[in-house]
Amino acid sequence: MTTQADINREIAELRGSGGPQPRRDYPPYRSSMLRYPTRDLHQVDPEGVELWAPCFGAADIDDHEADLTVQRSGEPLGERIVVTGRVLDGDGRPVRHQLVEIWQANASGRYWHQRDQHPAPLDPNFIGAGRCLTDGDGVYTFQTIKPGAYPWRNHDNAWRPAHIHFSLFGTDFTQRLVTQMYFPGDPLFDLDPIYQSVTDAKAREMLVASYDHSVTAPERSLGYRWDIILSGTHRTPLEES
Repeated sequence: MTTQADINREIAELRGSGGPQPRRDYPPYRSSMLRYPTRDLHQVDPEGVELWAPCFGAADIDDHEADLTVQRSGEPLGERIVVTGRVLDGDGRPVRHQLVEIWQANASGRYWHQRDQHPAPLDPNFIGAGRCLTDGDGVYTFQTIKPGAYPWRNHDNAWRPAHIHFSLFGTDFTQRLVTQMYFPGDPLFDLDPIYQSVTDAKAREMLVASYDHSVTAPERSLGYRWDIILSGTHRTPLEES
């Protein structure tokens, strides 16, 4: 079994070897070889794809979908947080009415998914998925629970830092972009090959939210701010589908 020390050495050897976007062929992330394309891409008809893909409009989004703490019959366990920010283009202009989806583990580090069977408790009052549309200023806001770290078997004693997955759909599903938001000061950053697959240090920092006391809700939740930039030299690291 590969050890954390082995992964650390590989991460150190590859640090700074790529650009500001995640490396798809990143050996410390063991399953990346099964995930990135190794052959030439084939163009498809976007209209044909859309015949088979779901689609959403503003009328399909309920305001309660952005509050992951009220989607079940009771209060979920864990630290309540607000996560907000702006979706911007490369010139700093707001991307309005953009569909933003998130999914995450619960406070114990377990997903509401049948394939996640590691021995952490499920929370019957937390599904861990939500969505919203950005407003006229490109702002999104979610109420949720701070996720926990979890093991993921990339190597011996491998743990993922706490994170929230973000998905943005552009104007249709063929434009979907996926990324992850992390929390400041996580001790697992240096050990995690997925986070470290963004080998440019300044680009990695763009994946980390900042604590913002003005976003906190008194007596209820702490607040984090994280902007998503879709293009340009300061583009947020994104996994393109």
